[in-house]
Amino acid sequence: MNLHQTDPEFMQRWEHFAFEEVVHEEGQQLPEKDRYLAILATLLGCQGKEAFRQVLPKALQGALSPVEVKETVYQAVDYLGYGRILPFLEITAEVFDSLGIEQPVASQQTTTMEDRLERGAQTQADIFGSAMLEAWKNCHINRWLAANCFGDFYTRTGLTLAQRELITFCFLAAQGGCEPQLTAHAKGNMNLGNDQAYLVRVVSKCLPYIGYPRSLNAISCIQKAAE
Repeated sequence: MNLHQTDPEFMQRWEHFAFEEVVHEEGQQLPEKDRYLAILATLLGCQGKEAFRQVLPKALQGALSPVEVKETVYQAVDYLGYGRILPFLEITAEVFDSLGIEQPVASQQTTTMEDRLERGAQTQADIFGSAMLEAWKNCHINRWLAANCFGDFYTRTGLTLAQRELITFCFLAAQGGCEPQLTAHAKGNMNLGNDQAYLVRVVSKCLPYIGYPRSLNAISCIQKAAE
């Protein structure tokens, strides 16, 4: 379907807003890599499958590497669940095939089944403080969080820790209903150097894809974290 033919007035205004106003707003610019990481993570979070398919080839034209794209999709599983990320794995594979990108991409794994818990707990502590070293002992869910979410995924190479916190913030902001976790990860971002002004710029760049209510909720969570 060609929306420029079926809905020309809508597309004229939406594209002007998304690709002119939002991208070029004074004081709200982001590096291209950060902007595309945020947008792809946001589309994962809001389940924007067809928009993800549209944006991905553009993201791969100089902004993101295939490894960075795959790592973004992989990390989404712990925040969105396999049921919601499976279509994006398939879309990514299809787009890579169409662009002649070899798969699987190079391995980014750094942990073993024996050290994933220890390494994951340390990664949590690196982001949120030393108290997290013992948090996994509270219950089995906390143990899974340390070993699986952080040990299996956050410890991978391909994205920096700050980039991983950036995309996590976007997963949470885009899906909505996760404000306590969103506030916590806004603080985690700040701990890694993604400060309040930076996170506001991130939300600004993602607003066309998730709308005003979730964007304003995200701004409130950023302000709460900063306080």
